[in-house]
Amino acid sequence: MSLSKRVSHIKPAPTLQLSAKINELKAKGVDIVGFGAGEPDFDTPDFVKSACMQAIKEGKTKYTPSAGILELREALSEKLRKENSIEYSPSEIVITAGAKMALYLVFLALLDEGDEVLLPSPYWVSYPEQIMLCGGLPVLVHLREEEGFVLTAENLKPYITEKTKMLVLNSPSNPTGAVVPEEELKKIVEMCVEKGIFIVSDECYEAFIYDGKKFVSPASLSKEAREITFTINAFSKTFSMTGWRVGYVACPQRYAKVIADINSQTISNATSFAQYGALQALKDPQAKTFVKHMKETFERRRNLAYELLQEIPGISVVKPEGAFYIFPNLKIYSNKLGSDLKLVEYLIEEGKVACVPGSAFGAEGYVRISYCVSEDTIREGINRIKTALEKLS
Repeated sequence: MSLSKRVSHIKPAPTLQLSAKINELKAKGVDIVGFGAGEPDFDTPDFVKSACMQAIKEGKTKYTPSAGILELREALSEKLRKENSIEYSPSEIVITAGAKMALYLVFLALLDEGDEVLLPSPYWVSYPEQIMLCGGLPVLVHLREEEGFVLTAENLKPYITEKTKMLVLNSPSNPTGAVVPEEELKKIVEMCVEKGIFIVSDECYEAFIYDGKKFVSPASLSKEAREITFTINAFSKTFSMTGWRVGYVACPQRYAKVIADINSQTISNATSFAQYGALQALKDPQAKTFVKHMKETFERRRNLAYELLQEIPGISVVKPEGAFYIFPNLKIYSNKLGSDLKLVEYLIEEGKVACVPGSAFGAEGYVRISYCVSEDTIREGINRIKTALEKLS
């Protein structure tokens, strides 16, 4: 009796593993600074909680359509039109159990055995695992620190083959915080249109772009771009609703119908009352103020983390333009210990500070630091990293 070949390669998400380890240490009374969590430290706003509880009281606890409640899809259609300049009808939107499920459903709907998927690296930990689970082959497009980890059309060209089926775009990026400039995005999209390559656009961090820059959805760039793009997002980051598991995919109707059908045969639908909370997040007049406050807070924290990391001898760091992560290069120290995993273990044991190893994102020698913590915690944590690294010098 053996497991399927499909799951023989799969690994647990290291970010969730690290969060579990941090919580375990804290429960034992260990004073540890955790930079591992990929979720805002803000509570879900009360207006979202209240709408969810009201939905429960009103008995909105039964099955919903597999594509999600119509009111939420209508509100998302309006949001995408106003904020992203993309016209999607409600029938072209499917509500899923988080953006992670939306990604998986798209891969499942489009990939056949051996199809190649262009995956800029460093990448979010779940992309390659999901692609392989669906029979695809991740083709890593290596990005350079010297170029700010920004994807370009020139980067992509050498990796395109007859088997290339899709490109995964994540801008702003997890783990680097890199943002693809609009002019470069246009070139990438035009190349994909010309060569018939699908674009899977993970836009979960769209609300968090700094220095006055604006977010651009690939599907908004042309009619042709809209036809090949799967726009994926969630309420997790923007409204601090990570545990609610409400995400969505917007795409041409012929694909949306299939994705909704897969949804119906797997999870049936995203949690009914959570969908009503998400609906309120889009409708409530307080929402814009809440998101603006989060963005301004994260931008201040980014600036602080960047300044403090620059003071540590022997490392280099790119200033992130979005998301809420910073990705310093600690190769000079990880090489002394043999790997970035051993470096992270050392930082936990010696410095009582937890980061995620860059190898989890396809970038050995780096670490991901999430600045979803207070400014005092950022100062304390990075000071602990500095002190611990000095002992290795």
